[in-house]
Amino acid sequence: MTAMTSDDVLDEFRAAGALREGHFVLSSGLHSPVFLQKNLVFMRADRCARLCQALAEKITTAVGAVDVAISPAVGGIIPGYETARWLGVPSMYVEREGGAFRLRRGFHIEPGQKVVMVEDIVTTGLSSRECIQAIRDAGGDVVAAACIVDRSGGRADVGVPLVALATLDVPAYPADSLPAELAALPVEDPGSRRLSK
Repeated sequence: MTAMTSDDVLDEFRAAGALREGHFVLSSGLHSPVFLQKNLVFMRADRCARLCQALAEKITTAVGAVDVAISPAVGGIIPGYETARWLGVPSMYVEREGGAFRLRRGFHIEPGQKVVMVEDIVTTGLSSRECIQAIRDAGGDVVAAACIVDRSGGRADVGVPLVALATLDVPAYPADSLPAELAALPVEDPGSRRLSK
């Protein structure tokens, strides 16, 4: 497969009707004029396979072979599974229990296994850092984090090398620092982190 560019990735989102413009509250709580409705991309197996195959190839080029791919629930499960399939490794995920991520459902890591943490979209890196900490707590050696889209423009610090299939520089603002043009638009809250509260 030929390597995908950020434009190729965005074309997949556009084709799925998943690149939205307006005023959105992200899972991080930040506000943005752009929202990537990744579920519209991941619901199509062919589209998800193209993206995750390219991500798996980029992971292998960046860090070599890994033993397992682990994702944060819920948003990372589908791309994590599909990326693991292309890597030829098991796929697991962490879930929140008592407010913190941890492996459940019989998932376990052998001590020292090389793990790639696979996310869907990274904005601030908070979910990624929490997932990485849970993996380390379970005995895994996190050699890299990976995502379909890094919308921080490369600024998100997840504590390990971040392999992004696409890197975008999409603005995101705290609620008390909105530009006037964004504040004037009606707010949509499609972010998932607040759904469990």
